[in-house]
Order: sequence, then C-alpha cells, then structure tokens
Amino acid sequence: MNSFFITGTDTEVGKTHVTCLLLKFLTQHKRSAIGFKPIAAGAEEAFGQLVNEDALNIMESSNVHAKYEQINPICFEPPIAPHIAAQRANKVITQIELNHHYKEILSVGAEFTLVEGAGGWSLPINDMEYLSDWVKARELPVILVVGMKLGCLNHTLLTIEALKAQGVKCVGWIANEIDPDMSEFDANLESLKSRIDAPLLAVAPFAKSKAKLKIYKALTDLFAINL
Repeated sequence: MNSFFITGTDTEVGKTHVTCLLLKFLTQHKRSAIGFKPIAAGAEEAFGQLVNEDALNIMESSNVHAKYEQINPICFEPPIAPHIAAQRANKVITQIELNHHYKEILSVGAEFTLVEGAGGWSLPINDMEYLSDWVKARELPVILVVGMKLGCLNHTLLTIEALKAQGVKCVGWIANEIDPDMSEFDANLESLKSRIDAPLLAVAPFAKSKAKLKIYKALTDLFAINL
C-alpha cells in the first residue's frame, strides 16, 4: 500500500480538486485508491451527521468503499481553523487520534491512500502540535499543490523550505491554475521549476468542471503507471 499526503501553499488553492483528479487518474488506470481527509472544518448536517463538501467529493472520487466517518473522522461545523473549532467544541485533536483513524482507513485495503491536509502546511491541531508533526512522524511523502496566482512564488518557496527544515520528503508538486487571469503563468511556472528540486508532476488547468490534469512522466513514475 502507498500513502501520500496532499498539502497546499495556502488555503483555497485546490487541494481537494487535485486530490479528486489524482484519485480519478488512479481509478482510470485500474488502481484501487481511496481519499482520506482526517480533519475538516466547515460542514452541514446531513444523514444525521456533520458532512464536509470536500470530504464528500473525495469519497465520490475514490473507487474503494468506506463509510463517511472513515473518510473524514474529525469534522467541525464552523469554517474556521480546526484547532479553534475543536476548542469551541471542548475537544482536543491529537496525533494519537489521527493515528487511530489513519490505521482504520488503511484497513480497507486500497492500493493507494491519498491523505488531504487542511489549510496550508503549518496547520495547528492543538496548542502544541501541528498536522505537519503527524505527517513527519508517519513519514508520509508529500505532494504539494501550488495555487498559481500572484504571490505563489513566495508561498511555494517558503513551504518547500519548511518541508526541508522538518526533514519531510516532497516527492513532487502540482501547479493548479486557480486564477485564469494570472499574468505570466508560464514564466511563473518556469521560475518555480528552476527553484524546486522536486519534480513537477502535473498541471491542473482552470476549469469549473471536467478538468483534466496535464500529466508529466514524474507522476506516472510515482504511481508506477505505464501510459
């Protein structure tokens, strides 16, 4: 089984969009794959429980069945920082709890498990710990989603430096075109390619629906898929 952690250069950069595209890519190539969003903030009640739209999209894009509470075990209603939402709900998110839920999702037996983070890389889960601490402890390889917009160079390079400083392996990055009017998209893409020592895996063109990744060989190598 192979697990990857999907993080982003910021919140609202398209982590869920890219995670779903990756799940569909794996499904198209006859790989069993499941998405896992351990923490979500911003939910509505449905079917007698809180559900998060991003987690539902991940669930629908997976080709291995699991219950919603396995896909998204920690869910809060207000769309705020998860550790603050947890405080308001008189709860504490811990690495021990995350490990329990992670083992449960692994038990469903998918060949690939894509773990989507929340917000950017440095996300607090309680007063002392960050979600990145858990990723490092589990030695999960990271795929970085870059939201291509003005300021993405700074956001991306700072995130890459944080990954290096913490000894976390970034196996590649995906450029997500979230701003269709971004000036000098190609020049910014080349600037990132020349400064990041991890491969560009794919480009996700701007589209509200039916978007397809522009796949690079590094991505097929990562997933051991022959095109």
